[in-house]
Amino acid sequence: MPARSEAQGPTPGRPRAAAASSTTAHDRHPLGDIPVTEWLAALHGAGLEVFGEDWERKLAELMAFWRRRLEGDYVVDEYGFDRELTDRFLMAALRPISEKWFRVEVRGIENIPAEGGALVVSNHSGTVPVDGLMTMLAVHDRADRFLRPLGADLVFRLPFVSSLARKSGATLACTEDAERMLSRGELVGVWPEGFKGIGKPFSERYKLQRFGRGGFVSAALRTGVPIVPLSVVGAEEIYPLVGNVPSLARLLGLPYLPITPFFPLLGPLGMIPLPSKWLMEFGEPIRTDAYTPAEAEDPMLVFNVTDQVRETIQHTLYDLLRQRESVFG
Repeated sequence: MPARSEAQGPTPGRPRAAAASSTTAHDRHPLGDIPVTEWLAALHGAGLEVFGEDWERKLAELMAFWRRRLEGDYVVDEYGFDRELTDRFLMAALRPISEKWFRVEVRGIENIPAEGGALVVSNHSGTVPVDGLMTMLAVHDRADRFLRPLGADLVFRLPFVSSLARKSGATLACTEDAERMLSRGELVGVWPEGFKGIGKPFSERYKLQRFGRGGFVSAALRTGVPIVPLSVVGAEEIYPLVGNVPSLARLLGLPYLPITPFFPLLGPLGMIPLPSKWLMEFGEPIRTDAYTPAEAEDPMLVFNVTDQVRETIQHTLYDLLRQRESVFG
């Protein structure tokens, strides 16, 4: 009887012999043959790609930062300002928005004092106060100073927003806090139009609203610090406000409930700001050190200085609008 060939398969009841070239589970694993040195080289290359040449130091600093956070080993001032968190994370998060989305162009940054107290007074617009955040970033990156914003009551009543505002250096918009910070040499930011500015209809864009009673001027007069007028063009177009629902806004405890061409029609997508071109110009400081603190009680003087600041910002806005080639250019 002829022998059964190998091609015909194994003889029934007889186990197949193990092949010399059989594959083990280790060999079959797709990562099994990669040496440790290649893993380390790949991680090193990834670090270079993401963090640059100095990635090891940056990673070590990041780990140290989180360790301090977990251990509670960090400093905040009496207002809750967390300098390190603001510098490392808030500014870093805002920077690509400023540079890539709004393409903010800053002028007159030399008018920000290198040290000592000063009051930056700006127009306010945009339905959502994004202009305040962009101003903080511009001052931080170009003047190497932290801007301490004065915020409305609503900011400090909102969950999460309140905590973030405090940690980023904001405090309540009251004369007492403003004077304390200015006396300590802080750079303070104020938007006197308040909700009347950011909540005005698109048809009234770049027309300044009332500046209130001039409390910011009184604070500057009492502390003798310069007032730096700031004009911002571009924020009016990020959320063009074409309507409002006042009854629902009152129910929710809000100053207004905006309706834009895209919100609420497009839902969450309508909350993405339009990529308008921004221009910021810091004007020449208005000095107040020639006045005595007692003169801050003179309502006519306060009114005149307030009007001077307002007119300076308004005229600069008109100049910037003429210079801007297009809204989104």
